[in-house]
Amino acid sequence: MAHAMGRRAHGATSSTAGKPASAWSPLRQPVFRALWTAGVVSNIGTWMQSVGGAWFMTSLSRSAVLVALMQTATSLPVLLVGIPAGALADILDRRRLLLVTQTWMLLAAAALSMLTFWGAATAWLLLALTFALGLGAALNTPAWQAITPEIVSRETLTAAVTLSGVSVNIARAVGPAFGGLVLAAAGPAWVFLLNALSFLGVIVVVYRWRRLSEPSRLPPEDLVEATRAGWRYVRHSPALRAVLVRAAVFVGSAAALWALMPLVARNQLGLDSTGYGVLYGSLGVGALLGAMVLPAVRRRLSLDALVGTATCIFALATLVMGCVPVPAIVGVSMVGAGAAWMALMSSLNVAALTGAPRWVQARSVAVYMVVFQGVMAGASVAWGAVAQRLGSPVALALAAVGLVVGWLATQRWHLAADGDMDLSPAGYWAEPIVATPPRLDEGPVLVMIEYRIDPTKSDEFARAMHAVLRGRRRDGAIRAGLWRDPADPARYVETFVVESWVGHLRQHERLTVADRAAHQAARLFHIGECPPAISHLLADAHVE
Repeated sequence: MAHAMGRRAHGATSSTAGKPASAWSPLRQPVFRALWTAGVVSNIGTWMQSVGGAWFMTSLSRSAVLVALMQTATSLPVLLVGIPAGALADILDRRRLLLVTQTWMLLAAAALSMLTFWGAATAWLLLALTFALGLGAALNTPAWQAITPEIVSRETLTAAVTLSGVSVNIARAVGPAFGGLVLAAAGPAWVFLLNALSFLGVIVVVYRWRRLSEPSRLPPEDLVEATRAGWRYVRHSPALRAVLVRAAVFVGSAAALWALMPLVARNQLGLDSTGYGVLYGSLGVGALLGAMVLPAVRRRLSLDALVGTATCIFALATLVMGCVPVPAIVGVSMVGAGAAWMALMSSLNVAALTGAPRWVQARSVAVYMVVFQGVMAGASVAWGAVAQRLGSPVALALAAVGLVVGWLATQRWHLAADGDMDLSPAGYWAEPIVATPPRLDEGPVLVMIEYRIDPTKSDEFARAMHAVLRGRRRDGAIRAGLWRDPADPARYVETFVVESWVGHLRQHERLTVADRAAHQAARLFHIGECPPAISHLLADAHVE
């Protein structure tokens, strides 16, 4: 397997070019197939752990607060370390980071299992080790998602992200049920032990993967610098801002369905735990069906049209769950909700991945993950409060309206489809010409580029430069601007400031094919006989 995995997906790129990817085509690639299979097993173990941990807490303590803190211990690490986790996944070797995080989670689950076997587990130890598992998952997720573009071809990326969602839904359907059976037959210690063992498959597959790294001649960013660079990129990337806005608005209303389903199942539909399990499983069935038809739907609808259609289907299912007291009808609507959820999550995940180049990909995923989880957590509490005051049917009806209104209100934030931007590396800048190479930490650095522009085309030039300056800020500039000379109407000077010399050299490495297109569009307006003059100025350390 190691040899096959070492070949990555480069061959697949050429062989699949021009062919529409089927829902299952990524599984033909050995690396993805092995990781996907191991991920399904690990996700099942995680859901087993969730069921076993919550049930075990009820036997250790009667405190409702401690029971509720189990969910907090699982989700809080995402908010605490999600962004730094993305930075780590971009500046460290992702393969090694995955090995560390998977081993960390294995040890945490194994420690909990042993303590439970020995009768030494307490409520606070259970919370602490659950938090440790959540911390490992939060550090693992950005790297796990960011390796997907490395191991599949560009043509199959969307299908691969969809299949990753399928693995989660398979685990969601199988894990709780299997965990409940093991819990009843053997006790929580065995549930925790099986979860620990579930990480072994991922560790073995990742260890045998021969990742092709792209070495840089520059030293890596430190964690703080990398985190700031990630925020800067997201802030100045319209594509990523659109993903975050669309995700936050959708999840803000969609959270009502997930949060209120148990109440509706028990109080309005009169279902027992088995019926609730079937209702919950209907979402997973819908997600699987959605994954199978999604490639065909994507060939017929634009990304924005797909998101709009899926939003309306999810809104209708939310309304049906709140207003129709018939279990069979609600179950059918949950199948539709699962398919819509899969379509939306897959589309947003792909947009987050393809909206950033390789050097900042994990950080963009991390920001998306934090926004998603943060909004989901806050909105779930808010919709619970609305249901407490007005009742579940009213809350779900308001959520359905909110889904449609939110979709209409965010139309101007267009999602970039895969292929809209080519963010592959394109190092086309020449090395800066200097008499004495500056120290890497010297700075700030002021870069000046002088253009000669036909004054009658100044407005068109300024519009073209807008995209160029936005790219400068994304790639590391702390300030960027365009200046005109009132004494010489044809003279324009572009300036941008970078914190250090190494920061400017990193800009050279970060240039993409899309950046080159923007720069070429702007330079078409230059009318001078020579290319635009470029100057690099360092701040003088002797001047206070």
